[in-house]
Amino acid sequence: MSKAFFIDTSRCTACRGCQIACKEWKELPANPTKQRGSHQNPPDLNPNNYKVVRFSEYLEDNRIHWNFFPDQCRHCLEPPCKAEADNYEEGAVVQDTATGAVVFTDKTRKISGEGFESMRSACPYDIPRRDPATGLISKCNMCHERVVRGLLPACVKACPTGAMNFGERADMLLLAEQRLADLRKDYPKAMLADPEDVSVIYLLVDAPENYHENSVAHRFQPPMDRKIFLSMLGRPLRRSVGAILKL
Repeated sequence: MSKAFFIDTSRCTACRGCQIACKEWKELPANPTKQRGSHQNPPDLNPNNYKVVRFSEYLEDNRIHWNFFPDQCRHCLEPPCKAEADNYEEGAVVQDTATGAVVFTDKTRKISGEGFESMRSACPYDIPRRDPATGLISKCNMCHERVVRGLLPACVKACPTGAMNFGERADMLLLAEQRLADLRKDYPKAMLADPEDVSVIYLLVDAPENYHENSVAHRFQPPMDRKIFLSMLGRPLRRSVGAILKL
């Protein structure tokens, strides 16, 4: 049965233990950063950070509200990034049938710049990032190499508050629903973010826009324009032509 994360943002203290654990396990290099008026660091996902704890603050009723959002790939049940990548390079993105993990492979180096932009545009959470030096497109892979050996993802293992949870998808959904019912007594806006479509299920206690613009799929994205629509129509043709040229 497929696996899933349950991330309870009400228990996140922004300690960034998950962020650091991910970086250490993947042996990713440091990013040169500087103070930008926020405690969030780095300012966004990048090829060397597959997970970033986002800080969001706003003033309401003379009170400052802080929300923390450990952002990462959602491992969609039907990943649009894979559908896009398949148009450019078969096997660049694979989905493990046992765990549901969506994994970017070394073949992503072969995807053109146009292909990468198509992949990133297709992702409703704006997750894929490309290393300009290597051409590799990367993101969280659910710590697949740990999970298949019965270990927890590094981020879950490091979380000290119970905000990060991982297990069988059915169990995580049940835990999420139970926690949601408890929190709605005090937080009427509490909700689960896209639980039917993803394997990384967030519990939000505030309006989604008060966390991050891509906390919920499509909610804040503009409608598709004519250029994008026509581009999508042309993708099957480009794929067919590419296959012929490889013969």
